[in-house]
Amino acid sequence: MSAAIETQGLSRRFGQRRAVDDLSMTVPERAVYGFLGRNGAGKTTTLKMILGLIRPSVGTARVNGIDVSRDRIGAARQVGALLEAHGFYGNLTGRENLGLTATLIGLRNSEIDRVLDVVEMRADADRKVGGYSLGMRQRLGLARAMLGAPPILVLDEPTNGLDPDGIADMRRFLRSLPERTGATVLLSSHLLGEIEQTATHVGVVNDGRLVLEGELSRLKADLAPEILLRTGDDARAVQALLAGGYSPVAFEGGLSVALRPGQDLDQAAAELVRVLVAGGAPVFAVGPKPRSLEDIYRGVAMSRSSQAEAA
Repeated sequence: MSAAIETQGLSRRFGQRRAVDDLSMTVPERAVYGFLGRNGAGKTTTLKMILGLIRPSVGTARVNGIDVSRDRIGAARQVGALLEAHGFYGNLTGRENLGLTATLIGLRNSEIDRVLDVVEMRADADRKVGGYSLGMRQRLGLARAMLGAPPILVLDEPTNGLDPDGIADMRRFLRSLPERTGATVLLSSHLLGEIEQTATHVGVVNDGRLVLEGELSRLKADLAPEILLRTGDDARAVQALLAGGYSPVAFEGGLSVALRPGQDLDQAAAELVRVLVAGGAPVFAVGPKPRSLEDIYRGVAMSRSSQAEAA
């Protein structure tokens, strides 16, 4: 699969602080790529370099094969962006706000109707933006980013500040974009749940460095299998499992136990039940633990912690 966005050795310093450090990432065409990291990890700085808003100290960023530093205008034509600041005129209607942008880039009025249809805002297009909810402003921002049908959309925290209904609507909308429009979506967020429910691919950034990247389904499949246990006495269950040579991990709603190397899932489940019953812990449920993005993220964090201790 071709790369819609690719960075190589991308770095950016602000004085003595390195906000982005030797970051190389690949966003496949027609993917929804979740760019994940805590606040201050370097996500927004990376997006601004991809968009040509700031220059990298070192390294390159390419969009559809165009080097952003060498041809910023050509690269910009490939990308529609929604950053945190919307910059709409509250005394103008949604349609009028979009019209200003359309005029600047030489688009016909029919293009405004097209993007309003895509974001499902035709019915509210002639209302003043000052009366829009935050969710409607986010959708209008998306509509503006999609003017001219750019093949790539770069969105920074698009669910920020939305209520639960607005988040669910935005999630559904973003998931549908590659199929509906053929667009590639680079989605930045610090929310694990939103990335997991929206993205097909994920990149994890920490302290300005990309520490994990890949197709989300494959990253989950690569995790070591675990068994989920629900018991009537977790304290007693932990004691029994520790005595049996296992290392249970408690979480909300139960315990999880990693399989030993070469251990069959069914055999492991049967062995765990035997250990728990022998230890006097009532067993309510046993089964494979569903893999999640949180497990992947936790594994990365644990790996980095181990590396830091070793150093």
